[in-house]
Amino acid sequence: MYFCQLQVDKERMKNIRNFCIIAHIDHGKSTLADRLLDFTQTVTEREKQNQLLDNMDLERERGITIKSHAIQMDYVHNGEHYVLNLIDTPGHVDFSYEVSRSIAACEGALLIVDAAQSIQAQTISNLYLALENDLEIIPVLNKVDLPSANPEEVTDDIVDLLGCDPEDVIHASGKTGFGVDKILEAIINKVPAPKGNPDAPLKALIFDSVFNSYRGIETYFRIIDGSIKKNQKIKFVATGKEYFADEVGTLKLNQVPKNEIKTGDVGYLITGIKTAKEVKVGDTITGFANPTTDIIDGFEDVKPMVFAGIYPVDTEDFEELRASMEKLQLNDASLVFQPESSAALGFGFRCGFLGMLHMEIIQERLEREFDMTVITTVPNVSYHAFTKKNPDEVIIVNNPSDLPDPSKLDRVEEPFIKASIITKSDFVGQVMSLCIEKRGQIVNQTYLTTERVELIFEMPLAEIVFDFYDRLKTVSKGYASFDYHPIGMKPSKLVRVDMLLNGQSVDALSSLLHADNAYGIGKRICEKLRELIPRQQFDIPIQAAIGAKIIARETIKALRKDVTAKCYGGDISRKRKLLEKQKKGKKRMRQVGNVEIPQQAFMAVLKLND
Repeated sequence: MYFCQLQVDKERMKNIRNFCIIAHIDHGKSTLADRLLDFTQTVTEREKQNQLLDNMDLERERGITIKSHAIQMDYVHNGEHYVLNLIDTPGHVDFSYEVSRSIAACEGALLIVDAAQSIQAQTISNLYLALENDLEIIPVLNKVDLPSANPEEVTDDIVDLLGCDPEDVIHASGKTGFGVDKILEAIINKVPAPKGNPDAPLKALIFDSVFNSYRGIETYFRIIDGSIKKNQKIKFVATGKEYFADEVGTLKLNQVPKNEIKTGDVGYLITGIKTAKEVKVGDTITGFANPTTDIIDGFEDVKPMVFAGIYPVDTEDFEELRASMEKLQLNDASLVFQPESSAALGFGFRCGFLGMLHMEIIQERLEREFDMTVITTVPNVSYHAFTKKNPDEVIIVNNPSDLPDPSKLDRVEEPFIKASIITKSDFVGQVMSLCIEKRGQIVNQTYLTTERVELIFEMPLAEIVFDFYDRLKTVSKGYASFDYHPIGMKPSKLVRVDMLLNGQSVDALSSLLHADNAYGIGKRICEKLRELIPRQQFDIPIQAAIGAKIIARETIKALRKDVTAKCYGGDISRKRKLLEKQKKGKKRMRQVGNVEIPQQAFMAVLKLND
């Protein structure tokens, strides 16, 4: 009986396929996923809608995938029943951590390439991620029905990249559904079935989790060995905590509860956990009675690229903001935060993000999903400072206010990246000018085809944090694609520029800048703040300073009342006396006056080129 059950499990596993979809942003992943769901009749006519797996309003509005989404499809091919577990992944460089986690739960990947845009920087980046995990790659040429499509040329590009045969590249259209049957056939024939031992102790990998306010934390996992039953006592290895599996099931469009999830399957688990810290993405789930000795490696810890402070508008909401951030971290494991305080803004958090879009999305999700109105400070990156007293001791500077006094400073090192930019040959000049303006040094220039060029630059991460991506899209008319990875720290001539309002330093507006750019940027920030800060009853001086040296100044003029209006005719000395009195009053007011800084002012630095 036991042997028969083992045979059944092995047969069942033979017909499971776990795969994900990887591509550059806007190459049609979500649309193609919709067609796969239609073709396998996973969704009914009533449930159909565009970007079906993108279940956040934010994803639909922006037309981008932010979260990876798992869904199970049933498909009959040549009389045999197959279970296909699909994970749709984001394409933007800021969400590459989502992609790496999805890839770990799969055996195969559909590599989607737009027939009009060809291979882009993120296509190559995601492909290498998949190859590192030994995934079977199925190349798909999407949008072949577009008038601007160039299937022959792009097929040649894919063949050069993958080293496959031109016949292996499947031509498809996510819009019309053309080629979807061939994609499903290739998944069944080429993607290997999951390997694993149904007889071994339970071993499952947590690759995602989400907070549900009614049921606690829902954990998404992939079973490597063994099986998990409803009401079974289980253990999370990293935290060492034990729970009962209140509900297990598979992920269709809605969750489908099951009594047992077996080897090779992707599913969800509800244990009634309410505390966010108890679930760690990359952790191993095992049985309590018969635990596994072979722990899954999990994922490497995420390295934030951009740091910014997030503060509640009302200081009393600090604890509420902490709870919201923890719940958000469950759903987005790449968010890193720790408490900090600012003289100007009170208590808040220092947050690490993977990029500017990631930061924008987190801020928007906090406001939409948790009703938290927050102030975000100027983003910066993490620097290493060394003092003259201890030239070998590294001081990590995440906040400009942490930088030691210039008189004690020996040197500052900043993170550098290797940037890969793929663009049309017409725009090489403009792209190079932009990169050189951002202190970049060209390392390599390769013509992929006569039309398309890959430029490799080494540049400081701080220079791409603000508006680099937007400006790159502008100078290349939207044709350039961009990808980067860190290459370590290099010494740099950096200074801290402090902003003073009414003589008071506002720590939330301080920034670390290269000495050559400090004067120009300081002046532009002063001008921007003068436009954004409302006028008061007294003059407000806005100053940019490096240490004790003022490098730029602007003044917001006071709102004045015409005190001499009632003095018609008569001696000039009466008018002068009144004006002198008013002057003294304004001076006294300025000494005790408090300047309110609007939220736009904190983000003004980002929009200096507007």
